[in-house]
Amino acid sequence: MASEDIPGLCLDVDASTSDFIMQQTMYRIRDPKVSLDFYSRILGMRLLKKLDFPDMKFSLYFMGYEKADDIPKDETERTRWCFTRKATIELTHNWGTESDPEFKGYHNGNSDPKGFGHIGLLVPDVDVACERFEKLGVKFVKKPNDGKMKGIAFIQDPDGYWIEIFSTTNVIAITSKS
Repeated sequence: MASEDIPGLCLDVDASTSDFIMQQTMYRIRDPKVSLDFYSRILGMRLLKKLDFPDMKFSLYFMGYEKADDIPKDETERTRWCFTRKATIELTHNWGTESDPEFKGYHNGNSDPKGFGHIGLLVPDVDVACERFEKLGVKFVKKPNDGKMKGIAFIQDPDGYWIEIFSTTNVIAITSKS
């Protein structure tokens, strides 16, 4: 089906939206030490900016794929710069959840009632990335050779959110078969 035949799709987007960007996806996290380790050491993201809100007892950690040398040293400039990056992850930590024995965790959207599903991480080689994830003890939902869609994987972060691992080559191979 050609995109112009998809019901509901607007092909002539309003010009006033031309400077809009997809800037962030927010996840609530239980323990920032564990989540920051996962997103930085395991996935290779950098902390772009941390914001604390003591009156409301929460912190925000903005993670993304940027070069360390590109991150401004001046905190005001860093804040401005951070909010101009595309496709960042905002990890929101409500203080105290990491040590609360009554805390039940967050809904990842993949169990009933289903909703949010996952984010996607493009890697050069899915098998190589997944071998590394396996060595690092990352939890898999689906390994690259499992299921009907070969060549993609799903891993979980420490809070159970799903992350699709794919490569351009594998996506083209999967979609050309359908």
